[in-house]
Order: sequence, then C-alpha cells, then structure tokens
Amino acid sequence: MINLLTNAFAFVFALGVIIFIHELGHLLVAKFFRVPARVFSLGFGKRLWGFERGGTDYRVALVPLGGYVQLTGEDPTEVSDNPLEFLNRPRWQRVLIYLAGPAMNVILAIFLVAVVFMLGIEVAAPPNIPAVVGSVRPDGAGAAAGLQPGDEIVEIDGRAIAKWDEARFAIMTAPERSLAVRYRRGEETFETVVTPDKVPRYEFGDAGLYPSVLPRVVGLFEGDPADLAGFRPGDEIRAVDGRPLAGQVDFVAYLSENPEREIRVEVLRDGQPVSLLVVPALKDGRGWIGVSLSATAFQRYGPVESLVQSVRFNWDVTRQTFQVLGKIFTGKLAAKSALSGPIEIAALSGAAARSGFRNLLHLMGLISISIAILNLLPIPVLDGGQIALLLVESVFRRDLSLKLKERINQVGFVLIVMLMVVVLYFDVIKNVPESFLSGS
Repeated sequence: MINLLTNAFAFVFALGVIIFIHELGHLLVAKFFRVPARVFSLGFGKRLWGFERGGTDYRVALVPLGGYVQLTGEDPTEVSDNPLEFLNRPRWQRVLIYLAGPAMNVILAIFLVAVVFMLGIEVAAPPNIPAVVGSVRPDGAGAAAGLQPGDEIVEIDGRAIAKWDEARFAIMTAPERSLAVRYRRGEETFETVVTPDKVPRYEFGDAGLYPSVLPRVVGLFEGDPADLAGFRPGDEIRAVDGRPLAGQVDFVAYLSENPEREIRVEVLRDGQPVSLLVVPALKDGRGWIGVSLSATAFQRYGPVESLVQSVRFNWDVTRQTFQVLGKIFTGKLAAKSALSGPIEIAALSGAAARSGFRNLLHLMGLISISIAILNLLPIPVLDGGQIALLLVESVFRRDLSLKLKERINQVGFVLIVMLMVVVLYFDVIKNVPESFLSGS
C-alpha cells in the first residue's frame, strides 16, 4: 500500500511538472507575440483557486496532472476579426508557439540531467568507455559465443562499435536475434555470433556481458585488513601488484587466490593515485580484506561539464529513441519492450523516488525528452501534427478547408486513442502478475 501511494505521488509530481513546463512554453511564446490567452491552468477540472492578470485566468485546478493553456481564437469556430487572435497570426508565429512546448521539455530535460550530474549519480557504466568486456555471466549468450573478459567488441551486425553504450544498445534491441560480432583479443581479431536471450518482462535482449567498470569502495568493516591498510569509501581500485584490473570480479578473484600475502593495491582517490599495502586474511579458504565494493560508476561533474554531459546524454537518448522506433516499424523489436504508459511510468517514478530524489529527477529528465520527441511526431492533434499542417499550408500558400482539418484531427485523435489502449495493455501485461491475469 505504501509503495502504491509513493508511486501515485511520484507519478503526479513528475508528470505534473513536465506537462506544466510544456504548457508554459506555449504560453510564454504566445504572450511574446501578443496572442491573448484566456486560461493558464495548473491541473485539470474544477477551478480551485486563481487570479486574473492581463486578460488571462491563472488557476489551480482539481486534478493535478499537468495543465493546459487556452489561447483566444484557437478554436476555428470562434475566430473573430481580431488580428491578435491565434488563428489570425502569421503561420510562422503559430509554428513557433506549437514548437515552444516541446522546446521547453528539451530545456527541462537538459536542466534536470545537468543537476543530477552535478549532485552525482550511480550509473551502470560511464559514458564513452571502450566496448571492452569486463565480466561474462557463465550461463549467458555471450559466454556461449566464446566471449571473455578483456575482449574488445569492434563491430556488431556490420556497424562499427566505439563505446560500450553502443554495444549494449545493439544487444538490448535484438532479443533472440543472431548478431554477427567482431571482437579483438590481444593483437588478433575474431568473429562470432551472439543470440541475446529475451528478458521475459520487457522483452529486451541480454547477452550476460558487462562493461569493464573498475570496482569502487562503498563500505569498510572496522578493524579488518582494508580498514587497517587505509582504504576509504570512494576509492576506485585500478590495479593490484602492478596488474591493471578488468573489473570487480577480477579484483575479488586476485584477493581470493592470494591470502596472507602482502598485495599492493593502486587506487584513485579524489583524482589522485594512491598506493596501499594490504594483507588479505584467510577466511573460508580464500583471501578476504573486509570491504564492500560497487560495480557501478559514480558520475559527478562541475557546473559547465554537467551541462555539456547533459546535452550529450539527451542527444544520445533522442538518437536511440528513433533507432528503437525504426526497429519497431521494421519488426526487429517488439513494441511491448519500448513503450511505457501511466502504470509503468508510475511504477518507475515510485521506485526512483524511493531510491533517492536525484534518481527521480533523472527519470523526469528521461520522460521530459521522451514527451518532447512524441509531441514533435507528425501525428495530427499533437504539436508536430499541427506544425506539419501549417507547413503544408505554407507550401500551397492557402489554408486547408476547415472540414478537411477536422477530418485530419479526428484521424489523429483515433490514432492517439489506439496508441493509449495498446500502451495500457502492455502496462497491464508487464505490471500485473500472471496468476492474476490467468485467474489462478
């Protein structure tokens, strides 16, 4: 019950802020062009409180899911001779007003992710790390294909791979589909075929391959070898006895094989290399130093670099979104694995909120850029569809008939409703237990 309440609160907060900022973009650009706005509402439904300024009713409404802006002259059946009304403004101004909502979502996404990067966040792998395999799950598709720790993936299905994120994306979006993989081991290059397993709930591909992320100390046990040797939380372990590490598994294995022998461990602490001497204790037949490690990376940047990394992150999300859409339309990826609706978003929002506010901000950034992309698709009713109609009218240098516009918008509305039904169905399938659906 507590989780459901957290999910609901986080969902309302996240989606409310994102949609409010979207509508604020429309309002600000409309005001810039002196287009009157009748209503700017935070929420939907019954008006609870508000004030009027400049002919606009700024209100707070009952249902706190985003908001809306109502521009004067936006309804074709209510247009007057007032040149300031929305439909009487030049087409290029109307395009900018429609464009302002998605643009504000992009700005919000960049801002939120930049804030998260300034605060610091745990990630599975740092950006731009090479596509070098750090560890391999024994029962995974990667192991079956012969891949080993230290192998560098250089090509997947004919596409050059430069960093781990590209390899991960190619594998994730190809469940149960054979991928031709070229990889480098030492000075030689080999080829193999990897067929990623399908993750049941989301139907993403998983090959059991993990990046070469160096282990980081997150906890120590007082009086144990690591504590006595001077290890500190935050230390990034880079090498043992002059031997570079491939990842956490490599480090733990080396300790296990060398009990009661002095080992030199090279760590990176606050950006500076530090050398530590530790003697692993013998415990259950293997070496042990009493340290908690994390196999994830911790990203934190200064203000300027955070902004640069955020722009890069959001660009990667946008690029990968269109790649996913392409794979869905060509049948290479199931829509179920890529589309999320209100139930799924609420569950993700609640989980992010429970794990920390910065994780919720990070998720909000992802949702915001996704809403910007969705709204710019040339589907009638959405901002992108309205912009497309205005561009068509600009080419023909005349307005389309009101009847034709109504038909186009009706088709767009039906498409959106159908998409919502499909997404809700996927949400139920992914979030409701099978036993409940089957009645058992």
